[in-house]
Amino acid sequence: MSQDQLIKNCKKKQPKAQADLYKRYASVLFSVCLKYAPNYTEAEDILQDAFITIFDKITQYKNKGSFEGWLKRVVINTALQRYRKPGVYSLVNEENIKEVEVEVEEDAIPLDYLLSIIQELPDRYRMVFNLYVMDGYSHREISELLTISQGTSKSNLARARMILKEKIETSLHSLQSKSHL
Repeated sequence: MSQDQLIKNCKKKQPKAQADLYKRYASVLFSVCLKYAPNYTEAEDILQDAFITIFDKITQYKNKGSFEGWLKRVVINTALQRYRKPGVYSLVNEENIKEVEVEVEEDAIPLDYLLSIIQELPDRYRMVFNLYVMDGYSHREISELLTISQGTSKSNLARARMILKEKIETSLHSLQSKSHL
């Protein structure tokens, strides 16, 4: 079944089409969920909630732009809604923000490890980090999505990078000391 036909059938709420859509896109969308969730179980919950929203709002997709892009946007918004609570995002004085650069050889750190340390970040840092670094949102867009100031977005990104840098350096240091044994 073509993608266009699949979308039409999903708009008609046909269960077989919905199952096919799930099978076709679940793994791609689950990887997006993993970026925003603190663990595997939360990612599964986000995926489930996202598909409920997708099936409910698929009539809003007007065949403009990438369908997969639209699906990813629904997943990201679903993930963000879980973490939009008062107090999740803290205000910080922007003058205390330092840019943190992390330089690591491309193959030095396993991808699974990087994903796990990103998932360990506090919610506010993980959300901003993923939106900015992984998904290419601007601080203005992040501030609108998360209802925070641009300064808070920048400070949360800087703190996320600092935490990740410390964890990566610690990991590299322990790998190097093991290789010298």
